[in-house]
Amino acid sequence: MTTGEGVTPLIPAPRSSPQDATAEDRATEPGVPEDRAAQDGMADGMADGAAEDRAADPGVPEGREVTGPRGPRSRSRAVARLLVALLLLTGGWFLWRTQQLTGSPATGNHALTDTGATARVVTDVSGALGRVFSYTPRDTAATRQAARRLLDGRAARQYDTLFTQVEQRAAEQRLTLTTHVVRAGVTRLTDRSAHLLVFLDQVAQRAGRPATTTAAQLSVTAELRDGRWRIVDLTAR
Repeated sequence: MTTGEGVTPLIPAPRSSPQDATAEDRATEPGVPEDRAAQDGMADGMADGAAEDRAADPGVPEGREVTGPRGPRSRSRAVARLLVALLLLTGGWFLWRTQQLTGSPATGNHALTDTGATARVVTDVSGALGRVFSYTPRDTAATRQAARRLLDGRAARQYDTLFTQVEQRAAEQRLTLTTHVVRAGVTRLTDRSAHLLVFLDQVAQRAGRPATTTAAQLSVTAELRDGRWRIVDLTAR
């Protein structure tokens, strides 16, 4: 049937599908680029791929983004780095401490390392003290002679002044004095000098009276001269 102007056709025009309408809308919509549909398709594909990855990875809960490895392996690496740092710090401290001890005066103290030399000093000094502080009323001269061999320096001068008075009283009071070294310790020892702390027991006896015992304590300085340790300073404590 032919139609003229103003006559409505009896057969409707074929309707376009929704996809075609969407494409046409996008094509005719102002401000939308022509490739917007392609971009939307890519976005839908990426979202579907992310959903599939989450489903495949049982350790990632749904709806949470994966930001990096935070499992047991990463924690083990962090602990290993911490242990290495601690070992380095500890090693540095021990090295510093070793250098301190190596350069300290303690390394020159033979009393800490040389038992033979220490024992010799104790023997010489103990014997000297026993000789110079022991006498009888009739034999003070032998004691003075021993002091001249065993004492030197300030100790010899102090002894001469003291023993002059002792000789007079020993003869008058008939006094006998016997000195024993109870204990002697070397506090510092070098190749030429030694410092000791000595504990003494002195037994004094006058004629007709019972003996009395007195304890004494001395700080002693000795020097090695002609192969023998000689006392150069005595201080009562």
